[in-house]
Amino acid sequence: MGLRVLAGLALCLGCALAAAQSAPGDAQTILHLLDYVGVDYPEAVADGKVRNADEYKEMVEFTGQVRTRIEGLAANARKTTLAAQAAALAKLVQSKAEPEAVAGAAAKLRWALIGAYGIRVAPQRAPDPAGAIELYRSRCAACHGAEGRGDGPAANGLEPAPSNFHDAARMAQRSAYGLYNTITLGVAGTSMAPFGELSEDQRWSLAFLVANLAASPDARANGAAAWRSGEARAAFPDLGTVATLSADEVRERFGERAVLVQAYLRAHPEVLAAGRPAPLDLAAAKLDESLAAYRAGDRAAAQRLAVQAYLDGFELVEASLHNVDAGLVRSTEHEMMALRALMRDAAPVADVAGQAARVEALLAQAKDALAGANLSARTIFASALLILLREGLEALLVVAAVIAFLIKAGRRDALPYVHAGWASAIVLGLATWLAAAALVEISGATREITEGVTALLAAAMLVYVGYWLHTRAPAHAWQGFIREQVGAALAARTLWAMALVAFLAVYREMFETALFYQALWAQAGESGRQAFFGGIGAAVALLAAIAWAIFRYGVRLPLGPFFTITSILLCALAVVLAGKGIAALQEAGAVPADSIAFIRVPELGIFPTSQTLVAQGLVLVAAAVLLWYSRLAARNASRAAPVDV
Repeated sequence: MGLRVLAGLALCLGCALAAAQSAPGDAQTILHLLDYVGVDYPEAVADGKVRNADEYKEMVEFTGQVRTRIEGLAANARKTTLAAQAAALAKLVQSKAEPEAVAGAAAKLRWALIGAYGIRVAPQRAPDPAGAIELYRSRCAACHGAEGRGDGPAANGLEPAPSNFHDAARMAQRSAYGLYNTITLGVAGTSMAPFGELSEDQRWSLAFLVANLAASPDARANGAAAWRSGEARAAFPDLGTVATLSADEVRERFGERAVLVQAYLRAHPEVLAAGRPAPLDLAAAKLDESLAAYRAGDRAAAQRLAVQAYLDGFELVEASLHNVDAGLVRSTEHEMMALRALMRDAAPVADVAGQAARVEALLAQAKDALAGANLSARTIFASALLILLREGLEALLVVAAVIAFLIKAGRRDALPYVHAGWASAIVLGLATWLAAAALVEISGATREITEGVTALLAAAMLVYVGYWLHTRAPAHAWQGFIREQVGAALAARTLWAMALVAFLAVYREMFETALFYQALWAQAGESGRQAFFGGIGAAVALLAAIAWAIFRYGVRLPLGPFFTITSILLCALAVVLAGKGIAALQEAGAVPADSIAFIRVPELGIFPTSQTLVAQGLVLVAAAVLLWYSRLAARNASRAAPVDV
């Protein structure tokens, strides 16, 4: 393993965050086809009879493409279900079902696909509909007309005719995201060509502009007044809901007034981009969306939104709330996990609604507790201290143990490899977070998946390095090792393994720490800045003291005990990371979470779920077997080793 491997891993981990937000393969095209079918099917079929033979033939072709393209998507646990839904949609079209049934099936499949593959369906930055007016005039008006009524000078003779964006009934079925896909991909067999040469921001701005042409100035004005009075705030916590929901979907879920608010927000998306909702408000909004999706029969979207309620909302205030009411933190975490489990098991709607109500009550308690505490200087200081201490202690123990070993072995020439590992992790972690803040919205699920995978990789590497150290514990093994290594560096494989361990141990903590600090910074306000930096300084001092103690007293231990203690420490940390890795994947919804009666010690990676405990048990068994094997091999080698005289 060489420098290119470490650099490659760093690049892959960084790119994975952005890639996880993008549509995999043909997914965007599938969503585009589904949107087209849901909107245009009524022009092909009515009352069980074909109205337009060409349109109907197109509907059959498009639903067939949906089935084929889903089969070609990357492997996914929900792919079989998606394929079944696609087959059911195609059957509805073939049987000339009612438009409402086809539109409902297409919408359900669309949301299931988005949830299964984590597709990003919202703009990275607030679109600029006003700025897109000139772009519309130069690119769209020739066919769609100066006012968007489908009567442009080039529209004569086009079949089908260009869309009339003032057709209120038709446009109410279309989302801004659907229009964005049309602008990006075009429509096969029509005069609507793809506009891939436009930037993503330009395409989103055009989509928001044309999506809102059917909304009257009075509707937008009434929507502005409703928004300022606080109406429909829960319906539109971010740009995602404005972009992905059609006016019909908004009306069905949130009522007629919310449609007016959406019209206002489509015209002024910068209102939402100006400030992210407070974490607990976001959690409550996502919880409401989740319950609405579950009631509509969309379990995949409901589970995804429930995960967001925790990771993008509640988790960000856990550190602050823990200093006020630790019991409330544990109760809320447990009840939110129970809600996700009910959704996963397809529990009755009444049971899910009751559990959601319990979570909402706990979120309200948390909000009151934090408001009552008013984030005093003491709370801010303690939160800033605990965040860094909690996230940094494991990484410090790993890196310090590796460095202490190299110093003990007299191999200071190998230290640059380890320093390169943890330093590159810090740089990449900060770069990932800064890029996320500026370019993409890293979801909590993506963050947790990255952390979970990194933790499991780190656990495996720690077991390996612990085993390697344990094989050097006996005196004769150390003497042989020294004879082999005198005048030469350690084996390249071992050097890079240690560098990789340092990298993984630090990277998994970096951008989450930054995210927690960002939330705490916003909560602290101007008056809490001194306490905020004081907490960070205190945490740095404590971590430095721990590192100093390890270096000062660890290297004084005799060789045998030093190697034995270090190897056991690394293996113990591997067990901790295995539990935390699985827990992170559970929080992201990537791994099931079956609760059992057991203690909960998050600092040790112990969570009361069968999956985390089984993973820790497997790592523990693997480490024990390897350490036993190394001890047995050392005993046999000791008997056969020549005696030095």
